[in-house]
Amino acid sequence: MSRSFRVGYVTSPAPLYYERFAPTGDGDRPVMVLVHGGCLSGACYLGTPDGRPGWADDFAGQGYDVVVPDWPGIGRSGSVSGHALSGDLVCAALGALLEQVGRPVVLLVHSMAGPFGYRLVETHGNFIEALVAVAPGPPGNIQPEPVVVAETDSEIELAGPLARRRFPKSGSYIATEQFVQEKLIGRESTRFPRHAVDVFRAGLLPLPAPLMLQRQNLRGGQLRVERADNFAGLPILVVTGSADLEHPRDEDGTTARWLAGLGADVEYRFLADDGIIGNGHMLMLEDNSREIALSIAGWLERTAIPSSTARG
Repeated sequence: MSRSFRVGYVTSPAPLYYERFAPTGDGDRPVMVLVHGGCLSGACYLGTPDGRPGWADDFAGQGYDVVVPDWPGIGRSGSVSGHALSGDLVCAALGALLEQVGRPVVLLVHSMAGPFGYRLVETHGNFIEALVAVAPGPPGNIQPEPVVVAETDSEIELAGPLARRRFPKSGSYIATEQFVQEKLIGRESTRFPRHAVDVFRAGLLPLPAPLMLQRQNLRGGQLRVERADNFAGLPILVVTGSADLEHPRDEDGTTARWLAGLGADVEYRFLADDGIIGNGHMLMLEDNSREIALSIAGWLERTAIPSSTARG
């Protein structure tokens, strides 16, 4: 299928760069907006470390107009003062992107962007036809606060229910080799192209410390949802791999149940239940990434797209 390509920017409330892949001709499908997680950029959707096409190509091949942004202050988006960069600002810029797109969207969020997705449903639900949450972080509504194990003027060590790590309190967090292997790839993943780990590592980016600490829910700082109105009847798919160290079945199942409690129409897909075994955290980069993308597209066909007329 032929398609066009262009780049664009959101300029306010923070600079945000995006790429857009659009099938030629007019289509009636929602736009897909693919939002990356922490230490990454939108490049994680453009291709895999071992050279295969990425999810942007997979979804565009299914006829979707695909938009891939970089968070403000990340990748090719303009710089933002570290103290000013917060999840609230990232969400405000992503909301401005949805307004600029000006059409109904399927919002796909990964990992640390999970709470961004929930906030965007709250603030920009009129633009969102469906939410796909891939190994999503929980919202502050249900995420427990970590235990502060040790703290200095420059660093803080936190223990959560599934991991214990040390973070800078200012500047940027640089992914350690342990973080790469255990959190991002997953030591039990059998699907990640391990011969291309150096390529994956080369694409990782510094993550501003305020964003990382907010993700940990330090002192209750994680984004929360205050109004549930826009969740009523919203199709939501939560997808998790069976070898994701920090997203065991019950962890993301709790997030799925919380979303259902807000009135959303939620399907929780723990991939092992479908016989898909061995996926870690980076589902869009693993050797069966296309199979997972097509499964998501199939869910959209069955569940979300037919319901868009009713929700409008």
